[in-house]
Amino acid sequence: MTSSHDSAPDPGPQPFTPPSPAALDARLDSITRQPFRARFHLRGRDLATAELKGPATIRRHAYDLIAKRLAPAQPHKDGKQTPYKGHPVFVAQHATGTCCRTCLLRCHGIEKGRDLTRAEHVYVVEVICRWIEREMTGTGR
Repeated sequence: MTSSHDSAPDPGPQPFTPPSPAALDARLDSITRQPFRARFHLRGRDLATAELKGPATIRRHAYDLIAKRLAPAQPHKDGKQTPYKGHPVFVAQHATGTCCRTCLLRCHGIEKGRDLTRAEHVYVVEVICRWIEREMTGTGR
């Protein structure tokens, strides 16, 4: 005899838990070994912009760019919204699999079809900024 108390209700989607710094570095190492992603590095004007603006300004730009281009449930021109150069954040997005919602799902497990949560938005910015930091210090190459 089973009672209705034996089966627990489905808790639904689990809240996003960002990885530890070590786990983030391990994930970046894995992603940046993919042949397509391994081609991306900060060079020329993008490198100069990162050096000139500094990490705090680049982080603010990343928050704004992600809010406009990636965070909405249905981003405008999803899959084609991120240029390949023109800002260090754009280069980092391609290098880290945060350039569109398909890559975000494939590389980071963040599902499509809904707005990014605040925690996911912060995570994406952290991934981008960590990659840029590694490029600037030479530890990501």
